[in-house]
Amino acid sequence: MASGDLILTVLAPRLTAEIQSQVDALRVQFGLQETSARRLSDTAQGARIDCLELCLSGADADLEALRHAALVLSETLNVDIVVQQNLRKQVQPRLVCFDMDSTLIKAEVIDELAYRHGVGNEVAEVTERAMRGELDFQQSFRERMSKLAGLDESVLADIAAELPLMEGVERLMANLKRLGYRTAILSGGFTYFADYLQHKLGFDEVHANELVIENGKVTGEVREPIVDADRKAELLETIARREGWTLEQTIAVGDGANDLKMLATAGLGIAYRAKPMVRAQARQAISHLDIDAVLYLIGYPDADLTD
Repeated sequence: MASGDLILTVLAPRLTAEIQSQVDALRVQFGLQETSARRLSDTAQGARIDCLELCLSGADADLEALRHAALVLSETLNVDIVVQQNLRKQVQPRLVCFDMDSTLIKAEVIDELAYRHGVGNEVAEVTERAMRGELDFQQSFRERMSKLAGLDESVLADIAAELPLMEGVERLMANLKRLGYRTAILSGGFTYFADYLQHKLGFDEVHANELVIENGKVTGEVREPIVDADRKAELLETIARREGWTLEQTIAVGDGANDLKMLATAGLGIAYRAKPMVRAQARQAISHLDIDAVLYLIGYPDADLTD
């Protein structure tokens, strides 16, 4: 696959000469010419991280091989090196869709519910295998849900009030709202908690699984349809078409195997602090920085952002 014009973004706690040298060697290895460079974020100016954006050209570069090499170098240097095609003159992103658990929040809510119900270890093991892609999501989801039967509804409110937000999510959402993006949560988790985040952070819409509760108790069932990998991708496409936008104008962010179809459908699909299999299959990945680094991948410098 020929590359055409590319954007290569380097995000690091501090951008050292060694990091810049290694990135330059990567560029040379793939026969790419640097056409411009700009610092989007600079610790010398008081920022939390350094971010360098390079515009590159080289029609004969193998894009998939470049992405793989960038991922390997990222892991070696403990930085994020992200490659994307440069479509900014033709495409203005308008929609950003997020997974919830382990993406917007530092928890898998179904595991938290299970621990409160005394079946935590059993459910967490199934969750981990599902997120790695070893189990069918719907099958594993129903298995985990069945273990929650009888859980008191009051536990949901307790957990919602204590949801630990991912670092950078408040800054990310404040800026996306200010800049006019439509935002959505597309989650295999539960509407009870997604609605809480919507109220707290200002998401425009939420699509997740609705717990069935009877007589103040969780029944162990959810209302159809279950939001799985296929449903997430369908929802992203449906929202974009409803708003009159192309798929190239969409961004998706998620961490698990059930996010891969959504990431592949979006114009920019970002695996965030994801499992190794997900990082390897996604086109872009942020593994070492906070989630507001998404703003730099869209192309915004700190001067255009608020804290």
